[in-house]
Amino acid sequence: MKHLKYAIIALIILSTRLSFGQSNLTDTTNVYPLNEVEIRGAADQNRSSLSQPASIAKLNTLELKRGTGLYLDDAINTNVPGVYMERRTIAAGQQFNIRGYGNGVRGTNGVNSNFDGQGYKVYLNGIPVTDAEGITLMDDIDFGSIGSVQISKGPAGTLYGLAIAGAVNLRTIRPEAGKVSIGQDVMLGSYGLKRYTTRLSVGGEKASVLVNYGRQLFDGFMVHTASHKDFVNVVGEFLPNDKQSINVYAGFSNSYDERNGELTIGQYDTLNYSGNPAYIKNNAHSNVISIRTGIGHTYQFNEHLSNTTTVFGTGISSNVSSAGGWTDKDPINYGARTTFDLKFPLGDKMRLNGVVGGELQHQYAQTVGYAQIANPDTTQFYNIIGATRSNQVTTSKTSSLFTEWTLMMPGDLSLTAGIGMSNMSISLNDRFFVANSTKPTLYEKSYNGLVSPHLAVNKIFSKQLSVYAAYSKGYKAPVSAYFFIPTTGEVNTNLKPEIGTQYEIGSKGDLLNGKLHYELALFMAKFTDKMTTVAVPLNPPAVGTAYSYIVNRGSYDNKGLELLIRYNAIQSSEGFFSSVSPFANFCYSDFKYDKYTFQTLSADKLSVVEVDYSGNDVAGVPPITFNAGLDIVTKPGVYANVSYSYRDVIPYTSDGLNETDAFSLVNAKLGIRHRIGDHFDVDLFGGANNILGTQYYYMVFLNQLPDAYLPAPAEINYFGGVNLKYTF
Repeated sequence: MKHLKYAIIALIILSTRLSFGQSNLTDTTNVYPLNEVEIRGAADQNRSSLSQPASIAKLNTLELKRGTGLYLDDAINTNVPGVYMERRTIAAGQQFNIRGYGNGVRGTNGVNSNFDGQGYKVYLNGIPVTDAEGITLMDDIDFGSIGSVQISKGPAGTLYGLAIAGAVNLRTIRPEAGKVSIGQDVMLGSYGLKRYTTRLSVGGEKASVLVNYGRQLFDGFMVHTASHKDFVNVVGEFLPNDKQSINVYAGFSNSYDERNGELTIGQYDTLNYSGNPAYIKNNAHSNVISIRTGIGHTYQFNEHLSNTTTVFGTGISSNVSSAGGWTDKDPINYGARTTFDLKFPLGDKMRLNGVVGGELQHQYAQTVGYAQIANPDTTQFYNIIGATRSNQVTTSKTSSLFTEWTLMMPGDLSLTAGIGMSNMSISLNDRFFVANSTKPTLYEKSYNGLVSPHLAVNKIFSKQLSVYAAYSKGYKAPVSAYFFIPTTGEVNTNLKPEIGTQYEIGSKGDLLNGKLHYELALFMAKFTDKMTTVAVPLNPPAVGTAYSYIVNRGSYDNKGLELLIRYNAIQSSEGFFSSVSPFANFCYSDFKYDKYTFQTLSADKLSVVEVDYSGNDVAGVPPITFNAGLDIVTKPGVYANVSYSYRDVIPYTSDGLNETDAFSLVNAKLGIRHRIGDHFDVDLFGGANNILGTQYYYMVFLNQLPDAYLPAPAEINYFGGVNLKYTF
């Protein structure tokens, strides 16, 4: 650790000396120019923030690279009020929570699922990361190569199908137009962090290609928490003629993350980070190998009409083990999305813009579960795979048709209206045959005609600030584990999709000659038909079978306020300081269970135990978060970032009896960017996370006592590196 500290200090001193030795600096903060793509859909592209009547968070290179740039939750939790991101390990198990919604019910064991992300849709370069069943796995995404992020907060069913909580659009870095370059990035950090990125960018007038290879290693700050990942990304942009453009993306990843399990409350409170012995004995891990590809074609028919169509496919092979056993899963997803962008002038002062389109996605997945047993050769090593416990094949299909139109009227007044219709079907084939069983092996269910409207009105005053009001609706359909009852062999015919309805008012502004930007939103979201469980006791005790199953019997009542401020105090090409920009954001969340009950069985399984959570705070959401920071760039090339984050207490059981402690984090980074001659760019940097040495967590498991905490490092940790680029 001492050697790493001294290396970072020497790096900063060296970078400072280099900066004042040469003055021909080129600021490469945004080395890879990004085409702006709005998450709301084609109808909103190229519209200013003030003209968009919705809460859309946008992160670019500055926000994503304030820290290491390897972990997206660092950037999300610091910069996006109302969105909370967790991860289960150092670089895997990521989940979003958007305005209080982030996952499903955990079968018959608890209100929340802690193991998968549900309710939101994630796209990478226009390719759905969320599968056709509605589950989002992000272990295989190289967040270090992401160049921009856009998040739509609230139901986004009008344009994105089954997205009750919102939609997240990730874009990788892109080739630099008109330039050919090679680059090598190296980052080292505490606990054996190593990241190597090699990049080739070829940019021509009609064709540009970027090839990016990253290798990421981490020894772990706790026993059995090592991680190693290999990523390859290829991005191509081609312009056959003035009317057409083709975008190609292909990505490969091999991701392996060890797990040491959740800490008990007692372990966390005493800083005992030894982990869960059952996890470690089973060599708990997440290994995900994936190939993701997509080809998008845009054709400009005329000034009024264009079409963008993307076809995509993703193949994943994963094997995961935990305290409960080993699971192999091999899903294949493929589909297409098409949008027609329409623009019609209606006289001198009115214009009608619209988008019409559809999306189809199909998934085939086989999931095989195994018990784990002691190694017969020796008991000193990990357990091995034992007998097969389950073998299921699921086929999931989703489709959505949508249209949304914006009428722009005199006086900078606009009206937006849209509607989407989504369908989903699930088929489950149980291939684990049990002798003499009378249960069916095939289960099928469809959820069709889910209509999601969206309405909004927006008014801009003096080109400086806007006010808006919006209404939106979305759905989340049941996943394959919910729609049938394994004990009885029946399809759960009464189970319905959850419904999310949101009302929002807000204001955005670019004041003081554009130096001060703010976004303010107040919202009320109601999630009804929430999924919970009912229990069936032994009846009669001698021959009956006790079980539980999923039903719709609950609702959430979520109210909140979000505020974001950025101020360009200095923006100059002449003075010593090129840019000085403080920022801050605040979120208040008043999220309540409304008429929500949950049933379990008594210890003897002869009676039902029902708990009523109505009126309690929704578990897993901090009532208050606050972030503030400062970004500085100087003319000689020295830059600095510092950020402060506060997260309030979080209830992690739905009865409100267990809460985390509130905590504050301080992170900082210092570096220099410098051009040597006409071709060579150097970026040297060093930084520190958790400067205050605060005990905090990456994730807290909900309604799972006594195991609860997945901790983060409780002491200051360091990172530093160099990014080199040669432009031919």
